[in-house]
Amino acid sequence: MLGPNGAGKTTTVQILSTLLSADAGEVRVAGFDLAREPDAVRAAIGLTGQFSAVDNLLTGEENLMLMADLHHLERREGRRRTLDLLERFDLVDTTRQMVATYSGGMRRRLDLAMTLIGDPRIIFLDEPTTGLDPRSRHTMWQIIRELVADGVTIFLTTQDLDEADQLADRIAVLDRGRIVVEGTPAELKNRIPGGHIRLQFADLPALESAAGWLDRRASLRGGREAEDFSAISRDDETLTLQVPSDGNVRSLRAILDRLDSASIEVDKLSIHTPDLDDVFFALTGEKGA
Repeated sequence: MLGPNGAGKTTTVQILSTLLSADAGEVRVAGFDLAREPDAVRAAIGLTGQFSAVDNLLTGEENLMLMADLHHLERREGRRRTLDLLERFDLVDTTRQMVATYSGGMRRRLDLAMTLIGDPRIIFLDEPTTGLDPRSRHTMWQIIRELVADGVTIFLTTQDLDEADQLADRIAVLDRGRIVVEGTPAELKNRIPGGHIRLQFADLPALESAAGWLDRRASLRGGREAEDFSAISRDDETLTLQVPSDGNVRSLRAILDRLDSASIEVDKLSIHTPDLDDVFFALTGEKGA
């Protein structure tokens, strides 16, 4: 779930995880009615909030054992899960260190490990990588991918558009408390115009020839191709043309074939397709989250 600050992402997570009551509507989580069966919902889910819920005065091992006790696990089973999670989250070497000495990335890994003590079917992650350095963020991404591969459903809120693109199977964009669009990352990107192929030429005569040739071919052919080439933009300073395109191989080949038939060489080429940043800006009126 993407959305600008104040859109309602955290409130949504708090409602779905039974921390807040909904004003209206009906929700089922893991097949259970949120209003009538909150205990069953809690037994099926895990929650990692924006801020680590670890106890700084305990060790990593003690934090996990405390969670095992809260889940009413037998001592031996709680111990087994604790050791497994410490190893899985690469925290074995710091097992007996006070959490107050942990780095931000270590604290977030411990926080997620504590969520997994209860073996949840659904995990709510509310901006889990906020404040992490790039290495710690990518480590967290890998852990999330492994959880999904194991069959766990992840409900992730984030302000990191790259994170959403990397991890999400489906994305919902929330704005002012309402979902304005949802779909796969590819589906959302395809909704936004602005894709183009950028052609750079070695000199001004080549640029002029290419611009004239593409314009002439478009006007002669008509139909779909006339629409495709009706908005070519030219930059004499950088010796570039921007040709509207969805970036597929067929359109790229068509452009290069036309230029090749006129013996016009392209010096450099790049393809731009709308990304989630473009989607976010178009749908919420904000740049980035």
